[in-house]
Amino acid sequence: MNEEQLKQKVQGWIVFISSLILIGKFAAYWLTNSVGILTDAMESIVNVLAGAVSLYSLRWSAQPKDKSHPFGHGKMEQISASVEGILITFAGVLIVYEGVLHLFFPAGIQKLDIGIYIVAFSGLLNYLMGWYSVHIGKRYNSMALIAGGKHLQSDTYSTIGLVAGLLVLYFTGIAWIDSVLAFLFGGIIIVTGVSILRKTIANLLDEADEALLEDMASELNAKRSPDWIDIHNAKVIKYGNYLYMDCDLTLPWFYTIEKGHDEGAHLRQILEKKYADRIQLTIHLDPCTVFEQSKCRSCICKDCKTRKAAFEQAEPITLATFVEHANEVDR
Repeated sequence: MNEEQLKQKVQGWIVFISSLILIGKFAAYWLTNSVGILTDAMESIVNVLAGAVSLYSLRWSAQPKDKSHPFGHGKMEQISASVEGILITFAGVLIVYEGVLHLFFPAGIQKLDIGIYIVAFSGLLNYLMGWYSVHIGKRYNSMALIAGGKHLQSDTYSTIGLVAGLLVLYFTGIAWIDSVLAFLFGGIIIVTGVSILRKTIANLLDEADEALLEDMASELNAKRSPDWIDIHNAKVIKYGNYLYMDCDLTLPWFYTIEKGHDEGAHLRQILEKKYADRIQLTIHLDPCTVFEQSKCRSCICKDCKTRKAAFEQAEPITLATFVEHANEVDR
């Protein structure tokens, strides 16, 4: 089973189990008539719908590149996570609305003990599914699995609070506690949905992933060739779990094309070893003489006959290489 098939299988099981949990929670709501339990049932609808969208997106994003999609279909995972964020936010708003409705028009609550058992068991299943989804998502850098897993885990945390509130309601019989639970957990769900939306919109707009870039810079800095004078104009774009990188590599001006190719190949090998087959690079080679300011102080090369200054220190490859220097222009 390859990576994409595994991701799809994990998501398929999540959709199936979420569907069973959905049936169980609505059965609990039908038995108890508790709006607090309805909050959990409504979020389960979102779990199933979002899970189905994620499964479709994983299958779509796994398709190979074609003439219409030269960078592949990886962006579909971000779109899927955005849809999930919208659905989660909508569910939270609807839950708060139901809480207000039941506050002014309370309904009789019954068989609450059975409802508590069902909700607690469902919360445990959600947590286990969420943990596994995030685990697989991080291993294979799948935004869809990570977003879905975090949502399931946040559902579990809210379920713990909901069960505690339902226990208070069970032992006190104070009806308005049910509506308060709906307000509280509806608000938590809204915050979760907005958080997912903000992250996925940032990815869709190709916002710099600083954690990824720092990791990449650290790897290059640790394994760089002494002949590299600097790396500049570096840009990285994420398409699903694929990375596309453009950069300029500065080398001593007198290097042959063959030697320059070898240094570029070394750069490529470092990143391909780190990120396997998930990265594609375009490397432009610059001779050190094309810059207005001399690069001699950053060049360790001892064979240069036109050196203008003594070597002081190699220019480090850092986050700034990818962010602050992105618009650097050669002479």
